[in-house]
Amino acid sequence: MKTKFLNKEAKIAVIGLGYVGLPLAVAFVQKGFQTIGYDTSAKKVQSLVAGVSDIADISNQTLQTCLDTNAFELSASPEILHEADAIIICVPTPLTEAMEPDMSFIKSAMQDIVTYAKEEVFVSLESTTYPGTTRELICAPMLEKGYTLGQDFFACYSPERVDPGNKKYHTLNTPKVVGGVDPMSKELGEILYGQVIDTIVPVNSAEVAEMSKLLENTFRSINIAFINEMALLAEKMEIDIWETIEAASSKPFGFMKFTPGPGIGGHCIPLDPMYLSWKAKSKNFYSRFIELAHETNHLMPEKMVDHAAEALNLHQKSINGSKILLVGMAYKENSNDLRESPGLHIYEQLCARGADVSFCDPEAPTFRDADGNTQHSIPLNYQAFSCYDLVVIVTPHKVFDLEQIGTESSLILDTKNALKDTFQEKKWAYGKVQMKQVTAKGVK
Repeated sequence: MKTKFLNKEAKIAVIGLGYVGLPLAVAFVQKGFQTIGYDTSAKKVQSLVAGVSDIADISNQTLQTCLDTNAFELSASPEILHEADAIIICVPTPLTEAMEPDMSFIKSAMQDIVTYAKEEVFVSLESTTYPGTTRELICAPMLEKGYTLGQDFFACYSPERVDPGNKKYHTLNTPKVVGGVDPMSKELGEILYGQVIDTIVPVNSAEVAEMSKLLENTFRSINIAFINEMALLAEKMEIDIWETIEAASSKPFGFMKFTPGPGIGGHCIPLDPMYLSWKAKSKNFYSRFIELAHETNHLMPEKMVDHAAEALNLHQKSINGSKILLVGMAYKENSNDLRESPGLHIYEQLCARGADVSFCDPEAPTFRDADGNTQHSIPLNYQAFSCYDLVVIVTPHKVFDLEQIGTESSLILDTKNALKDTFQEKKWAYGKVQMKQVTAKGVK
């Protein structure tokens, strides 16, 4: 197997062709490996076979180039896994309504592997999960099937570090943590990923690798919650939190810049800390930091709705019946990723308060609302912005002309301080979270 990996003679299968799996599969193809992309969604597979990518970081041209090499085979049939020497699992790991890990996608992937994989297979899990998952859900089914660890199957955990829309760091140049369940699995993981990724960070166990993923994102969750709370405190003290952050950021050591906003989104920040909290409870350990951070971050969309109501009240308008436009619905700038986006929560809460809500997002032009109905973005026509009682900047993609938004809108709630460098004269209504209340009549 080592020889196959080093000589790129191994066939690699990636299960799950989403934000993590598709870029990883493409990377293996680009580095000269015969690669299988397996997804249970026949619709997704058909679209990819036709050369149409639904992942912004993988263009249609890049996908088609990979398909033209004849080194990239796509399938919705699990039987194809029998051809693979290495299988990498990149499936979703959501939380249940009770905020507990939903391992059903991993279990389903393992059922396919146990049923169809050949002997001497290497299995790597990349999906976010709790420490112990690789041994419990990857190794245990293989052992029950009669495989012998270290002889005819090998297993490791290597957490995904995908940042949708990031132009600097991508699959190839983001350091890759690899932890095996035994020494041989670790060595094989280092060799395989080392053929594709620039920098490999080996650790001594799968549990360390699993914990490292949760530590990374719990760190971010707690610090984002802290700065959101500082923004709310600064509001009470009538201090500009944005200027405060810039002042603190001038310190060349001992400070890391985080900024407040309308909430957190994506798969990692909202969910990863809860995996760690859930696992901690099984050890009779209760992490108050994680729970408080989760509570603070998930209250921010509601705070933004409150600010919207306050901004409208300043202009003698009620939120009930007002026309409100949300600018940007994806959870982060220059991405089409709507997973856990605070924009979705703001949309639902505004609608619940009786507002007539529309949105504009060329990057993420459709989403399903809480009732399962598909909502469509309005065209990007800045003149039409003047028709709305309030424009809320949620995610300021580069595609937006902020100056035109500021010029054409009659009232703006800017949740990201996006307009700070665009206008010297403040002619819009900042939300209180930014510590400046400004009306068309002047500073209040």
